[in-house]
Amino acid sequence: MASPGLQRDAPELPDFGLLKRLARDQLVYLLEQLPGKKDLFIEADLMSPLDRIANVSLLKQHEVDKLYRIENKPAHSTSDQLCFLVRPRIRSVKYVADIVNADKAAGRTRKYKIIFSPQKFYTCEMVLEEEGIYGDVTWDEWSFYLLPLDDDVISMELPEFFRDYFLEGNQCWISTVAQALQLMSSLFGPFTRTYGIGRCAKMVHEIWREAAEESEGESLGRKPEIGQVFLLDRDVDYVTALCSQVVYEGLVDDTFRIKCGSVDFGPDVTSSDRSIKVLLNAQDKVFNKIRNEHFSSVFGFLSQKARNLQTQYDRRRGMDIKQMKNFVSQELKGLKQEHRLLSLHIGACESIMKKKTKQDFQELLKTEHALLEGFDIRESISFIEEHIDRQVSPLESLRLLCLLSITENGLGPKDYRSLRTQYLQSYGPEHLLTFHNLKRIGLLTEQVSGETLTAVESKVSKLVTDRAAGKLSDAFSSLARKSNFRAVSKKLGLIPRVAGEYDLKVPRDMAYVFSGAYTPLSCKMVEQVLERRSWQGLEEAVRLLSGNEFVAADAAAEENSWDSQRIILAVFLGGCTFSEISALRFLGKERGLRFVFLTTAVTNSARLLEAMMEARA
Repeated sequence: MASPGLQRDAPELPDFGLLKRLARDQLVYLLEQLPGKKDLFIEADLMSPLDRIANVSLLKQHEVDKLYRIENKPAHSTSDQLCFLVRPRIRSVKYVADIVNADKAAGRTRKYKIIFSPQKFYTCEMVLEEEGIYGDVTWDEWSFYLLPLDDDVISMELPEFFRDYFLEGNQCWISTVAQALQLMSSLFGPFTRTYGIGRCAKMVHEIWREAAEESEGESLGRKPEIGQVFLLDRDVDYVTALCSQVVYEGLVDDTFRIKCGSVDFGPDVTSSDRSIKVLLNAQDKVFNKIRNEHFSSVFGFLSQKARNLQTQYDRRRGMDIKQMKNFVSQELKGLKQEHRLLSLHIGACESIMKKKTKQDFQELLKTEHALLEGFDIRESISFIEEHIDRQVSPLESLRLLCLLSITENGLGPKDYRSLRTQYLQSYGPEHLLTFHNLKRIGLLTEQVSGETLTAVESKVSKLVTDRAAGKLSDAFSSLARKSNFRAVSKKLGLIPRVAGEYDLKVPRDMAYVFSGAYTPLSCKMVEQVLERRSWQGLEEAVRLLSGNEFVAADAAAEENSWDSQRIILAVFLGGCTFSEISALRFLGKERGLRFVFLTTAVTNSARLLEAMMEARA
């Protein structure tokens, strides 16, 4: 089905279940630091990750009496010991402070413990002091940096990383990522070569190297299980994240939202009156076969699978009692489970088809492909205007506007103002802040001529000190920041030129994840660097992408086994899409490599744009 035969056997992956076991053991240890019965308050976005690590029965074993979800309204607990499992956020610490101060006012004495995950920031201590409860609470850190979602996907479950760093310039999570990499290195390293591109990647690498030097003795003489690491900033490639996903797992994420490795299939999928939560990973045999397939191939596979299952069921008819007994005890349970999963995925496909037909998905893809190739731009603008006028979806319209802007190196002043006005009239003036954020981050920009910018810059610099002028110069250069997508695309050959129709059933390259129209820039970059074992020959493309590339080698570790060299850890800072995961899995199959994905969070176009919105759509 998906790809031609492997050129060589891919190496075995390390057991990342170890990360779960470590996190679980540390959580148990922290809970035991507060002996006796206690109530546990959990921050909403920690509930799903916690569910993957420790179930309720484990928490009960360690004397957790009641569980509360942290919400805006205070919960009324009668326990004498309260434990709070929170992210290091100001609002979370204030929530705890409100409970402690309310108890003080009522003359009630209790024990309070805050467990920060994955670490505590200095601002949290400041808030504890300001609220006057610094001496009333004890606190600890749960170093839960990495959650394995699948055999080859590890997430930090930090969706806020993207907005915090790329929009607000907040570098608080940089050291968290560096510590996560140090943990990976200490368990599965030492890594032989590290490549990276992007400002954030460079900072993470520097902090990680410092941490590695401090604990140098830990991995001496150990055989590495992962050979190479590739660090990549999300802002190096926004285009891939903004494109409509057409591989099955990507479509499921776009349509139903995969959260922490599982998805809620509603009544339209289950053909019943209830929703079902399904864990999507390699253990689901049906899903594992179709997850990386282009959607056009999925129905064919599922119908063939249904026929095969029916054949296996039909074998019962000619059996004697002994054979029937063996069939029931050994095969029937597995067949029933497969049948249940098969019917769910068929239901999901039908639901996706209905929604995409309603959206006129083919026209949408045609416009996207025209934008990527730089054809019929006026026609594409008319399509986007119609999309906005029909009020199809604020996120979809915004996605197309951003894709137009990035592929065209910004919009001309006339087009920018016209499209912005139409959007605000259609979806409301509150989105003005969203446009401001998108401009700051370089996703939706207005073309400014270099001369105008230089003139303004020189006038302003005469009015301020040299130091301030330097800072202003940086600000101006970020205003004039261009995506240079068209030039990069040409340099790296991102738009495949193929004679005849692209065969999506037997793909020839990574472009199949976008129907053969575009090879993901991030994945192409990884492929090219691994091929060259350096950035040599890519200088022009790197310059167009604002540079900050680096390579670091560990000569001692490099002498180690060939197998570990073929396992590559791809680290996405700011989020990774399922399309990128599928593309690199395909590359791995072709080259006899295995990719392991470590991401701050799994993302898609909707999540990316929601992070930019002040008024949620």
